[in-house]
Amino acid sequence: MVLVLLLLIAFIILASRNYSGEHFGKYITKQAADVYNKFAPYSFKVVREKTKQLGKEYTVRQYTIQIAIFATAAAIISYMYFYSIVISIVYIIITISFIPYLAYLRCKKEYSEFIFEQIQTYTSNTIMEFATTQSFVKSLEGVRDSGILEDPVLTDVIHMIDLAYQNGTIDESVTYMSNLYPYFIVKNMHQLFLQITKEGAQNSMDSLENMQQDIDMLVESVYRDRIDRATFHKQFLQFGIMLYLMVMLVQYLLGKEAYLKLLESVIIQVLLHGVILINSYFLLKGEKYYYENVGAE
Repeated sequence: MVLVLLLLIAFIILASRNYSGEHFGKYITKQAADVYNKFAPYSFKVVREKTKQLGKEYTVRQYTIQIAIFATAAAIISYMYFYSIVISIVYIIITISFIPYLAYLRCKKEYSEFIFEQIQTYTSNTIMEFATTQSFVKSLEGVRDSGILEDPVLTDVIHMIDLAYQNGTIDESVTYMSNLYPYFIVKNMHQLFLQITKEGAQNSMDSLENMQQDIDMLVESVYRDRIDRATFHKQFLQFGIMLYLMVMLVQYLLGKEAYLKLLESVIIQVLLHGVILINSYFLLKGEKYYYENVGAE
């Protein structure tokens, strides 16, 4: 606890040197936002903005808590390994620097889930509208006017309608949407509508009903996968933390004095750094797996 307090005091002193009199929390937030706006890629800015609109972006308080947890964990773990305040400070800085990357992965996950839900809505409601209108373009117009879609999918559906009226055919419209959202349910639905439109396929309603059932089954499997991922994620983090704490077992077996003598060896210190880096890489890869490909088929 003494170490954490010292690090916290040092951070406040360093940050306050550029403090211009405004509220300290707002000052830190403004500095972080300036750095983000300068270096964040455009695609991430779009994703993050949509995450904000969905109300799923972290607040300043949540980010502050996350920073405090990461800094505390890095301080405790690194100090248990090396008993060095300098090394602990270095690890704290490195650990905190990965928070923007984790925020990037989390926002992509939220955006991916949102897009999948919109695509599910688009396909399901287009099929239902077709049962009434018997026209693909009229079905799209019904979905557009229903108010159930949001951007960017809504804008893309409007563009599909415009392309259909400009060309007098739905070919370019379905190609545009299928390329933009390469989900199997989108491609299969578009292929079926092309077949119905061009060949006048018989029993089209039975085919559309079967496709609706396939969509429902897919959605069910995706949501089940999300639950399984969340359970795995919790267990994975617990296992990763236990790997870090293996050094406590080593110190218990050797004794603290014997362990401190081992730390005098450069080779031992290099090996311990390697253990921390490998464990960290293992955790980071796990987080990347958890956050990516969410909502995919």
